[in-house]
Formats: sequence, structure tokens, C-alpha cells
Amino acid sequence: MGTLILQDSTVLKGSSFGAIGGFEGEIVFNTSMTGYQEILTDPSYAKQIVVMTYPEIGNYGINDFDFESDDPSLVGFVVKNACKTYSHYKARESLGDYLKSKNIIALEGVDTRSLVKKIREFGTMSAFITSNDVDNEFIKNKIEELQTFKIKSDIVLDVSPKSRYIFNPQGQINLAFIDYGAKRGILQSLAKRDCRITVYPATVEAKEILENDYDALFLSNGPGDPADCTFQIMQIKQMMGKIPIFGICLGYQLLALASGATTYKLKYGHRGANHPVINLENNKVMMTSQNHGYAVDVNNITKFMRPTYKNLNDDTLEGFEISSLGVYAVQFHPEANPGPEDASIIFDEWVNIAKKDIDRINEVKNER
Repeated sequence: MGTLILQDSTVLKGSSFGAIGGFEGEIVFNTSMTGYQEILTDPSYAKQIVVMTYPEIGNYGINDFDFESDDPSLVGFVVKNACKTYSHYKARESLGDYLKSKNIIALEGVDTRSLVKKIREFGTMSAFITSNDVDNEFIKNKIEELQTFKIKSDIVLDVSPKSRYIFNPQGQINLAFIDYGAKRGILQSLAKRDCRITVYPATVEAKEILENDYDALFLSNGPGDPADCTFQIMQIKQMMGKIPIFGICLGYQLLALASGATTYKLKYGHRGANHPVINLENNKVMMTSQNHGYAVDVNNITKFMRPTYKNLNDDTLEGFEISSLGVYAVQFHPEANPGPEDASIIFDEWVNIAKKDIDRINEVKNER
């Protein structure tokens, strides 16, 4: 019998089906009906405990093809019912066996409906998940500890690569890519569009990217509070206007902060594969995959930032561009994984922008 302890003193019991032990983290929920393997391996969930709203999880097991990173960065997983007998031709092991092998604490048999309602009412909060049935004294002490728990400010460094590497070396469009905790699907989406991607860690300095004559720069998703990334914001400022820059999720937020806007923490975030956004230019609606706990304050953007997308659930800003500086960014995930592929056209638009910049540079060279 495992235990889930929340910051607001709520205590829930469940059956452990993952690793043995216990971890503190920030508890959040995801509304996707499928895609638990991609969710588990999304680095943006670093130090978080993820609650799945869909009641049956694990039906198709774990395969070798749907990982978004090599290892999970979350610390806990909570479901209503974990399927013990998986069924899929690609599957190689059960969800429970995978979680045990990756040291992820997991509970089933939890009333996830009431738990999610509580998170929506109270807001995202700290929590402790354990595979053990703990006593009242332990619970009391843990609740006190949870009042001061906070995800560390440099969490991005935990999920960013330690050194530079090349992805899809045969690609013709030469992109620089700063990995703040990137999903593999983003790299694969760019590779499909003939991009040669040089992936840099979050510690890279602007001068290293600018001196290598890249066609464009891409800023990835990642975990944590964007305002904590002061070094990364400073480097982005130095590159704006000198190279086309595209950003997704955390990359979008960092670009906004580098542009003079502000961000704030959402009450319980946007996490799921069913979030509608509207294109403010043509009024077309697309369903999107999202995973973020912070938003850009639409009331505090600079006059140079042109809003491009809006969330139809709560009117939060979901995209902006500064065309004069070659800056384009969205809050949602065009690569989905999991989720609908409505937004994949954004990659096409961005790659075309990079191609046009290549053509412009070549024209200048020819004139010389």
C-alpha cells in the first residue's frame, strides 16, 4: 500500500506498481487519453508527479519507439487503474516493469477524479509519493516539509545534454538547437524537413552559436520557471536580430522574456493533447498538445511582439512573432507526441523562413 501526501494535508492511499521508495515533487495532471510513454519521458516533467485523468493506463505496454528521452525525469506517476496485461504488437514490457527499472514511484487505485478536482481548486502544489504505508507522525512531518518545497532554479541543467552533438548530419538546412530538455519528437520533426541540427547544452554562450554561421536557431521546451533562466535569457538577447530564432514552450517563454515581456505561473497549467488554440491571423482553430505551467502575460508584452495564437480555453497567449528580428515562437508543441498533428504545419512555415534567409544570404554573396 503506497501513500500520496499533498501540501494541503490531503493524504491518499493506493497500490504501488512502480519502484520502491519515495520522492517529493510538484503534482500536476495530464488529460491525454493515450501517450503515457511519451509523457513519462518528456523532460519538461522534471521533478514532477504526474496524475493521469484517463482512468485506464498501460493497455499497450512499453515499446522501443515512442520514447521522448532516454530516461524519465518525473519522480512519480498516479493512475486510477494500471493495466497488468498489455496488448500491442510493438510492446516489449509492461508499464509497471518499466517504471520499476527506471526507479519511478507509481500508485494505482487512487481516486484520480477527486484528486484532479482538488488540484484545480487549490492549484499546483508540492507533494510526496511513496510506495510505503506511512504512519501519522511521518505524514505530519512530511506536510511541514512540503510547505517549503520548491523545484530548484537550475532544473534545466539536469535535463540538458552535457556536450554538443549532431542530429541528422545529412540534412541541408544548418540549424543550431539549444536543448533545455527537448523532446526527441522535435528533433525528428526538423530532421524530416531536411535539417542538420547541431544540438547545444543550455550552458552554451551566444558567441559560440553566432560564430558558426547557422541558418537559424531553435530553442526547445524544458522544465521549471522561465524567469529563473537568467543566463539563458541574456544569451538569447545577444542573438536576437542576428539569426532567425524559433522557440517552443520554454523556448517561447525565454524569447518573450528576452523581448521585454513577463511570465507568470498558471494555477494548474496546461498539460494534455486536447487544447484548442486559434490562429489570430486567419481565425483557424487547431487542437494542440501542451505541457507547461507558466504563461506569457498578454497584458505586458512589448509593442514589437505581434500575438499569433491564443488559447480558447482561457485566452492565454500561445504564440508571438517579431518579424523584424526574425523571432517566431509558440507555447504549444507542433510535434505533438502524443496528440493531434494539426500544428505540424508550423514546422513547415519555420523551415521555409530559414530557407528564405539562406536564399537572401546567397543573393548578398553573389552580389559581392
